[in-house]
Amino acid sequence: MLKDLMKCIREYKKASLQAPVLVSLEVVMECIIPFIISKLVNEIKAGCELSVILKYGALLVVMATLSLMFGIGAGNACSTASCGFAKNIRKDMFYNIQEFSFANIDKFSASSLVTRLTTDVSNVQLAYMMIVRTAIRCPLMLIFAFVMAFVMGGKMAVIFLLVIPVLAVGLGLVISRAMPLFKRVFRKYDRLNASIQENIKGMRVVKSYNREAFEQEKFRVAAEDVCMDFTRAEKILAFNNPLMQFCLYSVMIFVLYFGSYTIITSRGLDLDVGQFSALLTYNFQILSSLMMLSMVFVMITMASESARRIVEVLDEKSTLTNPEDPVYEVKDGSIDFENVSFKYSEKADKMALADIDLHIQSGQTIGIIGGTGSSKSSLIQLISRLYDATEGTVKVGGRDVREYDLDTLRNQVAVVLQKNVLFSGTIKENLRWGNKNATDEEMKAACELAQADEFIMRLPNQYDTYIEQGGSNVSGGQKQRLCIARALLKKPKVLILDDSTSAVDTRTDSLIRKGFKEYIPETTKIIIAQRISSVQEADRIIVMDGGKIVDCGTHEELMKTSEIYQEVYESQNKAGDQDEE
Repeated sequence: MLKDLMKCIREYKKASLQAPVLVSLEVVMECIIPFIISKLVNEIKAGCELSVILKYGALLVVMATLSLMFGIGAGNACSTASCGFAKNIRKDMFYNIQEFSFANIDKFSASSLVTRLTTDVSNVQLAYMMIVRTAIRCPLMLIFAFVMAFVMGGKMAVIFLLVIPVLAVGLGLVISRAMPLFKRVFRKYDRLNASIQENIKGMRVVKSYNREAFEQEKFRVAAEDVCMDFTRAEKILAFNNPLMQFCLYSVMIFVLYFGSYTIITSRGLDLDVGQFSALLTYNFQILSSLMMLSMVFVMITMASESARRIVEVLDEKSTLTNPEDPVYEVKDGSIDFENVSFKYSEKADKMALADIDLHIQSGQTIGIIGGTGSSKSSLIQLISRLYDATEGTVKVGGRDVREYDLDTLRNQVAVVLQKNVLFSGTIKENLRWGNKNATDEEMKAACELAQADEFIMRLPNQYDTYIEQGGSNVSGGQKQRLCIARALLKKPKVLILDDSTSAVDTRTDSLIRKGFKEYIPETTKIIIAQRISSVQEADRIIVMDGGKIVDCGTHEELMKTSEIYQEVYESQNKAGDQDEE
């Protein structure tokens, strides 16, 4: 896990090394200052001249200034290193997520990925900041301060060695109790974020059904659940501070009592006032370092679970990869399914698709009809290799899709999914997702073909009209037409519409199909639809049920041979007749 995270340091290695070096110099200065002060106290006690005091004073000012400068430098280097480290983690995670296949995405919920990119990275950033500065400073301060305490106080410094095991045992108990809670709370964070995401995304539905109170209660329960676990963890961690304070004041009492006793009984021979003042200072340095070190352990305890969740994303490898010698040209739009079966997970008991044997010639228009859950979308997702077939072979242009370069294949197989998304930006910017170099004329031609140009020209800024996130300021039908135009700009050899005209009226749907037939005759067109009118003129219509192709033929042939097709046709025509009445 650490090895994977350390790869994210990269260009911030220099800052990550500078911070501990500067911290070490800062610690050296801080540990020498009490020693100099003890010498000054003894000189004053012996009745030294003003020049001696000024000399020691100047030396202390120089050392304090150096300590300050080293501390500022360490702080700057630490901030640069930790912020840069966090930036690289987010970048690497986001870039890796972009490489995920649909199968990889199925493993992580959107809310979980958001939590990992935000809260978890922040936790690791704080831990790294403490590691490169505090975690270096505290052990060095312990070592130097203890050595100096032993030099100044002799055997009396042994008290510090007796305190460390007590603190170690206490800290170990605290961490062992808190760690399981932190593991559990981050999973609940994912669920909390999922609740927020779902609520915001479905805000119109929530308000339409007047379910605000229900959503508020659901959020309250999730938030309180997270709060309770954090409260339990914080209560356990709270024991750390009283334990540290107990050890601090116990050592102080010991040093004050026995130090004073030694000075009085030996009349300053075994321990003088200067040494005693230095010993008290080292006492604070040692115990404050122990206290800070315990805070580092607590932060690392919290961050370790976050780090594990981050590394899960970083280590996730796409289930779809390019072959060693990929094909970079798709010859035509022919499609062949040869004894294909598919399931979404290896653990799944049932195949989503079973025994699919289908051959489509380049340029044909194929309609696909089937009830909900008949695996129509699963079928077309194998063509653009969004998933790989579990059994059998899917071919495009006469070649197995697994032989192609992924970018090449997906540029030639354009898919307008059932739930396509528009991104925040102008209409032009959204259209150029299909072809980043598309000219204004090409965009207009694609929109005319998709029957989108008419409504775009009525907008105040036409093609420069700003689209809100998710396309919330355009209707469902307008969004679908823009998505179709975006796909057409890729100039694909295969165009797949996955129920992508469901929100447009029948007249517009008919015009879109007519445009396809006239202007892109060589492109293979696959249309998944609920309305038979959308596929009625297709060269062939495939009827699916239960993940299998149960019938295949033209509209006229299916009306004679397919019971499922006849039922759908009759039900839709009856509904149409009733509407006319």
